[in-house]
Amino acid sequence: MDPLCGTLNYAAGTMLVAVNVALRDGAAAVADPFSGDIFFTDGETAWVRHGGTDALLKPSPVTRLVDVNLDPPFPGAPAFRAVDLLAHPGFVAHFRPRVVSTSLALAWVAAGKRAAYVTDGGDLSRSVHFAAGIALCRAAGCVVTGIDGAPIEAGRGLVAAADDGTHGLLMSMMPGRN
Repeated sequence: MDPLCGTLNYAAGTMLVAVNVALRDGAAAVADPFSGDIFFTDGETAWVRHGGTDALLKPSPVTRLVDVNLDPPFPGAPAFRAVDLLAHPGFVAHFRPRVVSTSLALAWVAAGKRAAYVTDGGDLSRSVHFAAGIALCRAAGCVVTGIDGAPIEAGRGLVAAADDGTHGLLMSMMPGRN
């Protein structure tokens, strides 16, 4: 459980935070305390509850918004830093960067509010900051890998994309892959 994902946002008075819980069986929930949205999964299907009504999560790349975690440390440096992705000429030609709380960003990818989320890092599969959002994305049908395209359990960051096309385009912009 991560009691407050987006602590710095909250401390600065920015309402981009989430509370999340992930269980080992794949069940997880991410709550946005300001919008009232609760994103949840049983490990196979993912929904959002808003105003007492549940709706299936439907990932979509249509917004072309990509949340990029720019928070240090950068364990993948110098080979990869998320900030370097922003300098890739193809990135701004296809996407627009945003930065929010990790859990909320991943929930938004699963819900179709974002096309993707990218972060540097080690093994994020069991991290309290990532586990619930990863579970939501997987259950919603997103493409979830490390920054090298390998399973995230291999310990090389995270790319969560709404679809194969968005994932492939982002992967083509990673250092050493173009």
